[in-house]
Amino acid sequence: MSTEKLTSSPLPEQYYAAVDLGSNSFHLVIVRVTHGCVHIVGKVKQKVRLAAGLNQDLQLDELSMERGWKCLETFAERLQDIPPANIRIVATATLRLAGNAGTFLSQAEGILGHKIDVISGEEEARQIYLGVAYTSANQGNSLVIDIGGASTEVVVGKDFTPLKLASLDMGCVTFMERYFQQGQLTQCNFDSAMAAARALVRQIAPEYKTYQWRQCLGASGTPQAVTEIMVAQGINDNIRLTYLQDLMHQCVEHGSLDKLDIEGLSEARRSVFPSGLAILLVLFEEVGIEQMQISGGALREGLIYGMLENIHHHDIRLQTLDSLICRFHIEEEQAHRVAETALALYRQLPQTELFCQMDAEGVLLAAARLHEIGLHIDYKLSHQHGSYILSHVAMPGYTKLQQDSIRDLILCHRQDLNLQPFSLYQQDVAIVLKMLCRLLRIAFVLSIRRKNNLLPAIELKTDDEAITLVFPDGWLKAHPLLDAELANERWLQHRVGCTLEIK
Repeated sequence: MSTEKLTSSPLPEQYYAAVDLGSNSFHLVIVRVTHGCVHIVGKVKQKVRLAAGLNQDLQLDELSMERGWKCLETFAERLQDIPPANIRIVATATLRLAGNAGTFLSQAEGILGHKIDVISGEEEARQIYLGVAYTSANQGNSLVIDIGGASTEVVVGKDFTPLKLASLDMGCVTFMERYFQQGQLTQCNFDSAMAAARALVRQIAPEYKTYQWRQCLGASGTPQAVTEIMVAQGINDNIRLTYLQDLMHQCVEHGSLDKLDIEGLSEARRSVFPSGLAILLVLFEEVGIEQMQISGGALREGLIYGMLENIHHHDIRLQTLDSLICRFHIEEEQAHRVAETALALYRQLPQTELFCQMDAEGVLLAAARLHEIGLHIDYKLSHQHGSYILSHVAMPGYTKLQQDSIRDLILCHRQDLNLQPFSLYQQDVAIVLKMLCRLLRIAFVLSIRRKNNLLPAIELKTDDEAITLVFPDGWLKAHPLLDAELANERWLQHRVGCTLEIK
């Protein structure tokens, strides 16, 4: 047998790394770029809590600097295999504020063997926005919020252009140190933290409201922690003010950080969760946020994409769907047929505000294009396999709620109709998803011959939740297979209380 290498080694130039020396955590992300797609291949996060080492004179204590240097020693080894030109390292709020930041940075650069850029609050906000824009689908003007350890960035932007940037001097670490002394979780402490946050937010809120943003995206940190709590407690929804208020009451009931035990709250996040929650509550109240979705990226992703000037993601979602179709060997023509049929039916529905808010058309399109993703594993339970796959892959461009919706639509698109997964969503969202599920199932049935130009123009009528499909005279009689399949689908929908008429 030949002793030549049986596999080729990937070019190191394909790898990029970004390091974020934050006030609460230090982060390292490594990506590999292939065929214009960015794939995360490594992540390291360590809670350094650098901001906790700032005294009243804005001097970092030796202990906090030691924690930071020790963390960077582990980062340094990971960075040895990345081309120096493909590495970007930045420091944020605490190292902007610290009077002795030079002492920390000098030794840190020696450990890493790379220059560290201490970026301004405005630049941090800009990079956060770009990280969100490259990984989340924008729908008109978007409000982006990132609560860090020592600062909070608030940005309004459209597509890949930030329109208004602000970096506020408040963060989950600094506010915990100032307003929740000895970890006491009292209503008085929450009120003090919220009053301080309110004074800062009110300086920018009026101008931000004038942009009439359509969606609010939370970038990591506290919003991510809130989402994890909601998931653990079976709440499948966007973040709303009522949930945040309830979480604050739960914190107060526990009385102290030592006793704080909320289902879904990770141990790593517990110490700074109440202070971050206080800041998030004020942002909701003062900026007029009704609901917040979780973004797919933040500062580190902004740094990565900033190095990839040759990659322009004009349609993040399209790239995500195309990548999954290729990766899981989905038959693209069939995916297109089902999507085209489903959208033709959908566009005959009365369009409500909620349909637009949750981008129901985009969710249905994705579910239709990916409905056969489970065939990659096996046919018999392909809908279940598809649901499993979509529970464990990243879908840049889609919020968590949208990805969950796509997953559950695929789970329910064939065989017996099971509406139980939709009961975990908020009631108005569940109603929309049930309708999308029924349309996807009909489109799936109508496309079983896997043939182009087969279907006639089909009229869809609705009366409350009842659906009527009207075919041209004689068409169904000339196509007995589809006639029988539609009759079976009518029966399956009838069994769960849904009316489907075929004429």
